Amino acid sequence: MHYFITFLISMVPLIELRGAVPYAIAAGIPMWQAITIGVVGNMLPVPFIFFFARRVLEWGADKPVISGFFTWCLKKGHSGGQKLSKAAGEKGLFLALLLFVGIPIPGTGAWTGTLAASILDWDFKRSVVAVMLGVILAGFIMASLTVLGLSAFL
Repeated sequence: MHYFITFLISMVPLIELRGAVPYAIAAGIPMWQAITIGVVGNMLPVPFIFFFARRVLEWGADKPVISGFFTWCLKKGHSGGQKLSKAAGEKGLFLALLLFVGIPIPGTGAWTGTLAASILDWDFKRSVVAVMLGVILAGFIMASLTVLGLSAFL
């Protein structure tokens, strides 16, 4: 049951690996399994986010009740992507996206990184590889911090 819960937590936006890996380790799942389950769960929504999230958000941006949230998501993805583009330039974009996703702080992660890549029309394959490597990096960071007892500070 803890494996399934870990998997589900890793798919939740904003929580992702920051919550899934510490939960798994605290539940007694070995670190390598916790990272693996977290990475797989966190990566599962990535293709759907890349190909469909922007379309859904653009559709809902002018609808009553949901427009505020949808517009906020579009702005968040666009501003994140613009910051990455400006900071890294075209050649450093892969590494910038990897680090953006891989450093587990609030507001970064696979969901935001993939949304930014989609909104800015980056290459799908390069974006997914960068996001996956970033998710793996985040998994190792969160596992290390959890083992050291420091994950509560993130």
